[in-house]
Amino acid sequence: MDLDSSWASRAVSAADAVAHVRSGDRVFVHGAAATPIPLIDALSARRDLDGVRLYHLHTQGSTACFAPEVTDWLRSVSMFVGPDARAAVHDGRADFMPVFLSDIPGLFSSGAVPLDIAIVQLSPPDRHGMMSLGTSIDAARAAVDHARIVIAEINDRMPRTHGNGVVPLSRVHAFIRSARALPTGAHAAPTEVEAQIGAHIAALVEDGATIQTGIGGIPDAVLARLGDHHELGVHTEMFSDGLIPLIEGGVVTNRKKAVHPGRCVTSFVTGSQRLYDYVDDHPGIEFHSCDRTNDTSLIRKNDKVTAINAAIEVDLTGQVCADSMGTAIWSGIGGQMDFLRGAALSRGGKPIIALPSTAARGKVSRITAQLKPGAGVVTTRGHVHWVVTEYGARNLHGLTLRERGEALISIAHPDVRGELRRALADQRHYVLPGDTAP
Repeated sequence: MDLDSSWASRAVSAADAVAHVRSGDRVFVHGAAATPIPLIDALSARRDLDGVRLYHLHTQGSTACFAPEVTDWLRSVSMFVGPDARAAVHDGRADFMPVFLSDIPGLFSSGAVPLDIAIVQLSPPDRHGMMSLGTSIDAARAAVDHARIVIAEINDRMPRTHGNGVVPLSRVHAFIRSARALPTGAHAAPTEVEAQIGAHIAALVEDGATIQTGIGGIPDAVLARLGDHHELGVHTEMFSDGLIPLIEGGVVTNRKKAVHPGRCVTSFVTGSQRLYDYVDDHPGIEFHSCDRTNDTSLIRKNDKVTAINAAIEVDLTGQVCADSMGTAIWSGIGGQMDFLRGAALSRGGKPIIALPSTAARGKVSRITAQLKPGAGVVTTRGHVHWVVTEYGARNLHGLTLRERGEALISIAHPDVRGELRRALADQRHYVLPGDTAP
């Protein structure tokens, strides 16, 4: 039976929708391009609550819930810190929870983080009364399934995506109606350094590989150089604009994949309006919860998994810091370890950490003798394999501490290699050529 078209008449104001939130509630907030901005703004405008906690990944488009004036009663808990939340986390007005992306749905389903409310953004219902979580399934699937109450922004412009993102209208307790454009991200063309890194990584990607990558200059540079490859697959936590030409050009076919063959698999998308239009009702792109997309036991079933992830700094033993600058939280653990381990266990897989050799306009080496005090180790030295800078690619797997230190120094910026060699000699207790033993 077709859905009664009068469903839209049941929409309420944003203020009325968030009136369901009570003091002490634990609230999940949909993130990335699916951030329900009007509802977050309305919730942040309330002053009659106390002890409300918001659990979320990175959000886009609303900073109201991070404002100093709401801190006393509305506390953000980021499980991946986006730009909107960084200042609040840094100042102690918001919290950060370090957790693998693959583990977040389990926090909700197990009751370790019991959710009272899920605030999400959905596509309009089809004739069967079924809506879609659209651009972000990630942890929202588990949140909708396990929260007591679901509050939604039903947005006419939210893409209807395929996979495991269906939500029946009957599951929603209150909703607002909108027709606003999703936030888009304008990304500059890759720099010369990013282009060089992209070329090194592209050379590591084999025909028939299943790739995982994210967003930014380095992933864009890699994807732009894969046009002459064949039979690639996509199994990733994040789908970006750079994949569209590869699909349209027949480079990405997904025919070699063991998991969801013939289809790209992702957990969320963020990018341009063209990207949102592309994934809308695309049967070849499936969206799944991040405990599935990031499940190491599934990732490893695909051959030649090539996982490309970023880092802030790497020390001479191979420890990878990707979430903080010293004690200052920058992002989060995310899915880096999920995919790097999955790639390492995949037949012919290549786990890759990519980073420019320097930061701060060349003043700071990102290949370091030691990580900064307080830096988080997202990928341990036991898990790291390939490390790539603009100066080359080196595989640390199977190397001793001394050998991997020498390998990393060879792709550090030339200006700091001498300093790093002296540090390595001191750490590993050997004498450099030309030096005199004590």
